[in-house]
Formats: sequence, structure tokens, C-alpha cells
Amino acid sequence: MAKFFVNRPIVAIVISIIFVIVGIVAILGLPIAQYPDIVPPEIVINTTYVGADAQTVEQSVATPIEQEMSGVDNMNYMYSLNANNGELKLYVNFDVKTDPNIDQVLAQMRKAQADSKLPSEVRDYGVTVKKSTSSPLMLVALSSPGGTYDATFLANYAYINLNDQLTRVPGIASVTVFGAGQYAMRLWVKPDQLAKLNLTVPEIVDAIKKQNTVNPAGQVGSEPVPAGQEYTYAIRAQGRLEDPEEFARIVLRANPDGSLVRLKDVARIELGSQTYAMSGRLNGKASAVLALYQLPGSNAIAAVDGVTKLMEEMKNNFPSDLEYSIPLDTTQSVREGIKEILHTLVEALVLVIIVVFIFLQGWRATLIPALAVPVSLIGTFAVFPLLGFSINTIALMGLVLAIGLVVDDAIVVVEAVEHNIEKGLSPREATIKAMEEVSGPVVAIALVLSAVFLPTIFIPGITGKLYQQFAVTIAISVIISAFNALTLSPALCSLILKPKKKARGPLGAFYRGFNNLFGKATNSYVKLCGWFIRKFAISLVLLAIMTAGIGVIGKQVPGGFLPEEDQGYLYAGVQLPDAASLQRTDVATRDLEKIIMETPGVQYCTTVVGYSMLSGVTNTYSGFFFITLKPW
Repeated sequence: MAKFFVNRPIVAIVISIIFVIVGIVAILGLPIAQYPDIVPPEIVINTTYVGADAQTVEQSVATPIEQEMSGVDNMNYMYSLNANNGELKLYVNFDVKTDPNIDQVLAQMRKAQADSKLPSEVRDYGVTVKKSTSSPLMLVALSSPGGTYDATFLANYAYINLNDQLTRVPGIASVTVFGAGQYAMRLWVKPDQLAKLNLTVPEIVDAIKKQNTVNPAGQVGSEPVPAGQEYTYAIRAQGRLEDPEEFARIVLRANPDGSLVRLKDVARIELGSQTYAMSGRLNGKASAVLALYQLPGSNAIAAVDGVTKLMEEMKNNFPSDLEYSIPLDTTQSVREGIKEILHTLVEALVLVIIVVFIFLQGWRATLIPALAVPVSLIGTFAVFPLLGFSINTIALMGLVLAIGLVVDDAIVVVEAVEHNIEKGLSPREATIKAMEEVSGPVVAIALVLSAVFLPTIFIPGITGKLYQQFAVTIAISVIISAFNALTLSPALCSLILKPKKKARGPLGAFYRGFNNLFGKATNSYVKLCGWFIRKFAISLVLLAIMTAGIGVIGKQVPGGFLPEEDQGYLYAGVQLPDAASLQRTDVATRDLEKIIMETPGVQYCTTVVGYSMLSGVTNTYSGFFFITLKPW
């Protein structure tokens, strides 16, 4: 094999170029994340039974769905959250090895089997089945610095003008607006008037449903018509009611004396908010908080950049005294982490080249490993899309470690070729002879290193999922390095290497000094090894002491699943006693906001009153804080 590429070096160079091109193309299309996707897929089923309490929701909605969902393929467990505002969230957790898309389809099919058992009000409201997203990718806050707009206006501006635009950004799965409900026509019924006129709330609801409708009225002059008809007109009748005055004229009942009972006779009508159970603030000021959730498997950094670009464009259309800010961007730590690892990667590559240059003592010999290492590292990314991997800190750390491994194969080849050149052979003959000697060891080294790392992929559960990419990245880079050592390295050796000439000047003096020092160190090491071999018992005792010391020290080192890192943001939640009012919760969150904002290092404090991200449920006695720290 090596002889083929020595005789045809262009073929080896072209293969390496293809490796690099495919790797670069893969890099541009790979998702970027902090860690591999290790979270087991989770599907959430969400609906609302308007007006029902938590127990009613559990008995009439959650139980039928849970009964049908039980036993779905590859399910780990499920749990439901039922709130007093009628909301149901049923979470179904699946095995980490499953495909989230298939899990969603299976959950959707099981939910459909329960539809006939659900109340008609729930079916009319709608039951959604989607992939669960635990925490937002980023927050966008709308505020009015001058106080021109209230929270209801800000929230509805987000609903009307931003929500659809943001969900169309690649990588954004959904947008949730915290702060206030959407605009709605509020009907404040007068109980005394209802009793006096012998009317009930269901009768009012029925009248509104019947009279607040879209009314198709057909056409005038459409076929068949008598001869001579020249125009056809579409009739547009009044459709849905739009303002309080129109709602006020809704007829509830016609009395025997010919008088009419209208909605305005029994209720006060005004344009307000659909719900008053939640409010949002940014640094203590009223705000509409948009939580953007990432689409699983997408590029987090690209999604955040797309949202930032869109908001800059939308900013030009904002009314006066309306501003936006991004109080939370969870990709900041990802950017910094990847930036630091890339910096380390470059540093390691440069150091490896310097060390190789010092030991091989020639730019020609150094150039071959310097070219082989990037080919192995970049070519590794070509396999990532096939395995479903992403660019993350674990994979990049694997590449940093792999630098010291992939350079060995090229050094072995170069050293063997130079040794044969020193015997008087031509570079081509020396390369062929050297490859006959080292091809076996190169392949053996690659197989041994792969055998060391690849068993990691068989570790079950989340731990195996996390370190699988680390091990596979190193194994692939080592295999590509071995392939390069059998193709590219011998081809370059036959083209580049020449018989060495004795170096002169300062560089020659440096080489001689280094060789003398290294020779002395080698001789000392050999003598020390000989002493330990002769004193076999002492060697075993020292080995036992070192092993015991490692065990003792290892037990004292704190353990953890992942190292703790400064993410640049914090989450905080507050929960008051059950049934505490929203006003009481609002007062408590304002006191906590003041403490948070006075803490050194805090840049933003985004507050959502009436919502708990820990449970994902809206209630009156919970509040949540997104705390963003100043750039570190």
C-alpha cells in the first residue's frame, strides 16, 4: 500500500485534500453546543380545562391520557402537573437512545386514543403534543423607558409583531411571552342583574358564540343567472365583533312585550387582558419577557445570532419609547468555552510542531508531521454527521488530546526514512524500505489506541452518552492518522526529505547543546531504570506506596458528573404558602429584586410573577428570576 502512494504521491495528496474539504464542509453544517445531547427525550402534552380546579383536571383530563399513555414503547416514566387555572402538563420521559421524533409520534398516537374520554371543552380548546424544552435558550425583553406603554401593550406588541417572526428563525422551536395576557374582550357580569332578569352565565356564553361569528353571505350575480348579467359581486357581511359597543348590543333574550335584553344590561364590557395571573419585569420595570426555546439538534449559537439580527431589523419599526434588550443569552458560556478550547488547540498544535522541530532538527522533517496533524483533526469532523455528533467542548477536548497521538505516526515514518537516508539510500528507496519496516507497527498502534478508547461507547445511560463522543473522536482521529502515515507521510517523505547537512551558526550550536543535554538525560534515565531493575523489591514497594497514595488522594478529591463552570447566569425561584395571592407574591418578588440588583456583579434581573419554571405551572404563589451576571 505504501509503495503505491510513494510511486503516486499526487494521489495521496489529493486524498488528504478531500479529507480536509469534507471536514470543513461538515464543520460548517454541524450544530454547536456546550455538551453532547445527553438528556433523555421528553414529550409534553399540554391542554387547559377552562374554569376547572386541579383535582377536576386530574380526574377528567390527566387520568384518561395517562391510562392510554401507559406502556408506550421505550418510556422511562411519566408525570403530570395539574394547576388550579385548569392547565395540564403531562411529561413522558423516554430512553436516551430513542429518536425524539419517533417518541413524539408514539405519544401523539396514544393521546389520540384518549380523545373520546376527554371533556368536550378540552377537545375544543385543543391538546398539544410536542418535545419538551426545560429552560429557555435566551430572553428578549420589551420595555418602555419613559413609561408610555404598560405591560399589556408590550406583551401584545410581542404577540402580534414578534412572536411569528421569531419562531421562523432557524433553530427556534417556540416562543413564550411572559408579562401579560393577550388582548381580550372582558365581560364583567353583574350577578344581581342576572338574578333579576332570570338569566344564567351559560346563556350569555351561548348568545356570544352564536352572534360573534364569521358569516359567509355568498355572491350576487353568480351563475346560473338570466342572460345579460354583467357583474358578479361577493357579499361581505359583518363578521366577528371588534369593539365593546358591538359586544354591548348582543341580544340575550327577547321579552314577550317586544323589549330586548342586551349584554350591556347585565355586564360591563371593556377591552382588557385575557389573563391577569402573570406579570413580568426587567430590573424592576414593567416589561414583556419573551422566552425563546431551542429546537432540539439545532445550532444554538446560530439561533441566537439569527434572533439578534432579526431584533435589530425589527427595532427600526418600533414605536417611540419602545426598546428591546437581551437580558439572558445562555450561549455566552458556550462561545467562551469553545473559544478557549480552540485557543488551546492552536497552542497545542504550535507546541507540538516546535517540539518536533527541536527533536528532528530540520524544517523538512518537521513539515511532514505539521501537515499530517491538521489533516487528521479536520478529517475527523467528516464522520460527525454520520454519527449524529455536534461540535461541543467534549469533542474539542478529545481533539486537543488527540494532537499528541496523531503526530506519533508521522514521526515514526519520518524517523525511519531519515535513518535509511543516512545509510546512503535515496529518499524514494529509503521511504519504501522504511515503510516495509514500520507499516505493521503503525497499524498496531492505531488498533491499540482505538481499543483503549472505543469501549467507552458501551457505557450505558447518560454517562456513556456523554463520553461516547470523546472516545469516538479520539479513535477516529487516530485511525485517520494511521491512514495518513501509510499514504500522505511516505509520499511527502519521498518528495521533501533530503540527506541532512550539519547545521552551522547559532542553530547548529543550539542543536549540539540540546543533543548533549538530552543524551545526558537519557543516560541518567537508563542508569536509574537499571538500578530499579536490580532492586526489584524496592521497586515493588515504591509502586505500592504510589498506588496507595493515589487511592487516598483520589478519595479526597470532590467528585461530580461534570466540572462546575461559571455560566454567567443564575435561576432563582420563590414560592409563598399555598393560595397566597398574586399581590402578595408581587410584593415579595419586588423585595427580592431589590436585594438581587444591589448585589455586585448582577447586570439584569428578569422577574416573572405568577409562574414557576421549576414546575412549569402558572399559579398565584410562585415567582421566578432570571439573573444575568456582568461579563466575566
